[in-house]
Amino acid sequence: MKIAAAAAARAAGGDAVTGSRAFAKARSREAVLYCSVSGVQAIGNSARAGKDSLPAAANRPVLAVIGFQPMHLRWVPGVVMMLWRIGTAGWGRGGPRLERLRLFAAVSLACALAGCAALSDNAALDAGDLAVNPTLLVATDRKPVDGARAQPWFGSERASALNYARARLSPPDGGRFSRAALGLSDWRIEAVEPAQSVDELLPRAAMTRDVLLYVHGFNQTFETAALDAARLSQGIHFHGETMVFSWPSKAKLFDYGYDRESALWSRDALEHVLSGLIASPMTARIHLVAHSIGSMPAMEALRQAYARQGRATAERMGAVVFAAPDIDMDVFASSIERLGPLARKITVISATNDRALAVSSFLAGGVSRVGAAEQEKLRRLGVHVIDASREGWGLINHDLFLSNVRTRQVIRDAIEGRAPSGIRASR
Repeated sequence: MKIAAAAAARAAGGDAVTGSRAFAKARSREAVLYCSVSGVQAIGNSARAGKDSLPAAANRPVLAVIGFQPMHLRWVPGVVMMLWRIGTAGWGRGGPRLERLRLFAAVSLACALAGCAALSDNAALDAGDLAVNPTLLVATDRKPVDGARAQPWFGSERASALNYARARLSPPDGGRFSRAALGLSDWRIEAVEPAQSVDELLPRAAMTRDVLLYVHGFNQTFETAALDAARLSQGIHFHGETMVFSWPSKAKLFDYGYDRESALWSRDALEHVLSGLIASPMTARIHLVAHSIGSMPAMEALRQAYARQGRATAERMGAVVFAAPDIDMDVFASSIERLGPLARKITVISATNDRALAVSSFLAGGVSRVGAAEQEKLRRLGVHVIDASREGWGLINHDLFLSNVRTRQVIRDAIEGRAPSGIRASR
């Protein structure tokens, strides 16, 4: 942080003392932003609350640090906000425009040098298995494109049969000062290798391994869904095999109806995948994370698997996490009653300020969605409830399970059987 401050001072056109004064002047007027793996988070606004209300760290000569993350360039809104503040702040009010440009250059350099300093060395040592062996297991009922030999691999049309494959991934650049820290490098799919069944996908090993199964949400291509699975696995440092179930989304903003029907159509295919994992001697526990509309086929598949196999399903399933679930509240409550002991393994990550679910509720005739429901309603169902309403800084707040480090920690805690350590939970 000291290096960043000194470098920013030089970029501002002065020595360390001059830079410190410039930082202090800016700090006393505007919000102080802190870096985190999850992106930009506004901590306080001294213009309204007063200088004494700022955190202790704000009293050091640091103007701002913006945290970039290589997930769909989600740092862009933070940069836009910072540009707006630079244009409207009272830094050297009445002074030349060059002073403001220099201050912006200082911020940019501080980002480059200190933006990833918040990443702990412990996180690097605790890298997930996907970083060591970047191979993603794939199950999809999308129709292959050109035999899945090149992008886009699988399209938006519904396939007549379930497809299995291994996706060979290329991880983002590593290192504290890498291109990934600036959002310029990300996971990529290098190749897709077809397989015939779940058993063929799972590697033969001396010991059984846990499996993380991710089911994506609305408006996703096969590639974005697969890479989100990789980001989730790496973000929670998962140890085991990571698998994505990708249903045929149109990947278009105004095709919500098609996506909803495709998700429900995929429930039998997802149940087939779950049953294969449960029956395999190579799997230990199966952890299911479903996002948005993906929670609908996930819930239906769990219901069907439990109805067919009962105790075996309950014993082999580990954590079940519904992140911002786009499910009718009444349908969800009815399904929970039929899951028996599985219901106690369910964690719902909700946010009452999830704007995407507000739109979904409107389209559903005003029926509330589980991911935006009040805590008391969910708590009465006997599931674990995580309120992430205060974690989102954006306008949508629908993908906090990927973009917010504390929300990701909730998923890791659920998988490891611990009480949530990041966000307050209720039951």
